[in-house]
Amino acid sequence: MRTTSALGILLLCTVAAAGPASAQAAAKPTAEQQRARYEAHKGDFDYLLGDWEFSATQHPPGGVQSFGGRWSAVRLGEGAEVLDEFRVLGDSGQTWHLSHTLRSYNSRLDRWELITTDEGQGLQNFGTAHKVGAEMHIEQTFQAMSDRPALWRIRYYAIAPDHFSWTADRSLDKGKTWTSPFMTIDARRIGPSHDMSSLTPAP
Repeated sequence: MRTTSALGILLLCTVAAAGPASAQAAAKPTAEQQRARYEAHKGDFDYLLGDWEFSATQHPPGGVQSFGGRWSAVRLGEGAEVLDEFRVLGDSGQTWHLSHTLRSYNSRLDRWELITTDEGQGLQNFGTAHKVGAEMHIEQTFQAMSDRPALWRIRYYAIAPDHFSWTADRSLDKGKTWTSPFMTIDARRIGPSHDMSSLTPAP
């Protein structure tokens, strides 16, 4: 009886463990499905391509801060990868903050993936993005290497050829509580869309 019971428990555990794996295998998209996803979403960030001037308001504990700067984005080569540079400027044009973000579409997982580099932070500030109606929604971690990483929920909205708005909520306790909004941005186009040529163009 003990052997039979133990065998039954083992079989149940095996089936339970195999269930999610089987479901994942069944959910794996085909090559055709991945190509269709890619074609449908490769232009999701095209609105960001070009040069922008922005004004921002931040709501940290203790007061409101306003600042502005420049934001530029290019498409890399021939794929669905977008690289942008975000520069916060002081009143005299000095750089207060500079970061770069690479955005790439993952057709297997049907999502955009982002990585932002800040000086000395390496490749740790990872995020994901999805287009929701006419908006783009992002969830990303910043200051990932610090003792208190920050989780941001970002929303691009009111997207137009020459303007877009941006708002972000921030959590310092892994999503338990949020400052909403923590930061808002209004961006105005100052330069046309442009791509970065392939570094190794086909002959």
